[in-house]
Amino acid sequence: MNLYLWLKALHVIAVISWMAGMLYLPRLFVYHSGAEKGSVQSETFKVMERRLLKAIINPAMAATWILGLWLAFEAQAWRDGWFHGKVALVIAMSAVHGVLAKHVKAFAADANVKDGRYFRILNEVPTVLMIGIVILVIVKPF
Repeated sequence: MNLYLWLKALHVIAVISWMAGMLYLPRLFVYHSGAEKGSVQSETFKVMERRLLKAIINPAMAATWILGLWLAFEAQAWRDGWFHGKVALVIAMSAVHGVLAKHVKAFAADANVKDGRYFRILNEVPTVLMIGIVILVIVKPF
């Protein structure tokens, strides 16, 4: 069995899991921002957000980074320009991950000050970054 192919498959699985969470969590924030603080609905959103972050998004991000760096080492991809662009976008995705984690904490403390419109816009950022990453990986324009 080819280790590289197994690593690549696991990397893609991790990326899909990370992206699923990164796209769903801001959508939860949209609905949570409209819920009355202390309501049953708000408390339910808190549980959903915390579990999504801790059980799916955080481990998926860690696996994405570990497997991605392993693959880059195996393929010596760090020499290629497309890879540098991809890493820059993945760093940006990780920063968005940090912003989302900060919002989970704010909602948990009933300290959110952002409205649904902000979270609708934030929801598009991972999509735009993902499009750039996929183009760089598949097309390798430079």
